[in-house]
Amino acid sequence: MKRLTLVSLFVALGACNAVAAESDLEREQRLGEEMSMNLFDGEVVGISDGERDFLAAWIETDSPRGTVVLLHGRGFHADWQDVVGPLRVRLAEDRWNTLSLQMPVLDVDAKYYDYVPTFPDADRRIDAGIAFARERADGPVVVLAHSCGAHMIMHRIAGQGVSGIDALVTAGLGATDWGQDPVAPFPIGQVEVPFLDALGSAEYERVLGLAAQRLDAVKATHASSAQVFVDGADHYFKGKNAELGDVVSTWLDEVFPR
Repeated sequence: MKRLTLVSLFVALGACNAVAAESDLEREQRLGEEMSMNLFDGEVVGISDGERDFLAAWIETDSPRGTVVLLHGRGFHADWQDVVGPLRVRLAEDRWNTLSLQMPVLDVDAKYYDYVPTFPDADRRIDAGIAFARERADGPVVVLAHSCGAHMIMHRIAGQGVSGIDALVTAGLGATDWGQDPVAPFPIGQVEVPFLDALGSAEYERVLGLAAQRLDAVKATHASSAQVFVDGADHYFKGKNAELGDVVSTWLDEVFPR
């Protein structure tokens, strides 16, 4: 995988605009600039998905246990202040390499249904992120996805299973917009690796209902799979990122002992 300067990366993004008609590449560029100017931990890298280059926030640790690939929620960037930003740093402290991918973004007013056509683009980015992780370090590759990122990883699993993934963590899986149902059932039965389904106890009511419906399916995926609630956390885990970090870290220690 090649490392790019921000200028060369954004030139490449612009050149691919016709290919990526579903994504708002200008907004992605602005988000990338915001992330790059404010990144304190790790470095910004450019990764190619075979059709275009995109940004990721990378932390490489000493004697890594493996790599956690993080997928942010809708309309955010790879070092967003809630969930992916704090988790990528916290898990690096636990000796996990962390690679937080910039996922496709649309206009700020875009809804869940608007994002569905970007899911194939997200598949390519996830595949490229997994390949990058495996090139850089031995050990397991864990995918951790929040909100719309969780929809994206479920789309990828529906198409190709959990190939390349050794464990899966979702946070806030099931969030859509008012009156918009998930376009397809979540392929929980295809998750044949340890799966942590993490949610806030103060989640959206509909998300909590979907979580209750899938509880038995989650537990059936693997002996180490679990559904865990972070007490008092909302969908974005505002003010509860440390608690979410504790939940994820503890579970990873159980699945992949130090």
